Amino acid sequence: MLTLFVIVFIVFTNSSFPQQSKLSKSVNNISEYIASSEFLILKEKVGELSTVDSIYSEALMLNESDHSEALLSLTFATVPYNEVPIQIPIFKSILNFPLIAASDSIFKLKNENLPLYIFFDSPMNDYGDKDKLAHFFGSAFLSYSSNFFDLGNAIGYFVEVFEESFKVQSSIDERDLITNKLGNLFGTLLKKNKNILPSQIIILRTLSNFSYSL
Repeated sequence: MLTLFVIVFIVFTNSSFPQQSKLSKSVNNISEYIASSEFLILKEKVGELSTVDSIYSEALMLNESDHSEALLSLTFATVPYNEVPIQIPIFKSILNFPLIAASDSIFKLKNENLPLYIFFDSPMNDYGDKDKLAHFFGSAFLSYSSNFFDLGNAIGYFVEVFEESFKVQSSIDERDLITNKLGNLFGTLLKKNKNILPSQIIILRTLSNFSYSL
């Protein structure tokens, strides 16, 4: 997903963002939380969507209530891949781009515990919508951290076009685009209201579908 490439570029070219060592530590700590038995117990007790809020709250605590750093850490901590394969169209070769991730054992457990069913139409299988949280938090980070103009929607659409062109996925995923827009909305609203939670935005997709069906 190009969102991650854009964010990696920002991190390493803008001194106002946390250093890689600090980011790596935060990503690892968030991943350990998701991989923990404590998280699994909470997941059974409050449900999948509410655990998204708990992951977000954990990231805020670990990053001392710095929302930008928390969203950045969450983007890498919730992505279910530790590298992204890209097929370059002209040369037809595959390049594996490494991402910031926890150790292999924690990474595996984290992926097993990631919330699966965050939307009303999440696929009812073992993978569900595991990849959607990285889209959501990545778009939220870009929107929240933009001081001059809102990149969220533009970047979100460009991500999907890039993925189609470079064969990261076979076609543009409409549900990814919707998730990007929700993340963009969350990041925008977060500038005005620091108390807003991810679930309050994610659930809008379910509510809008329900209202249309009435």
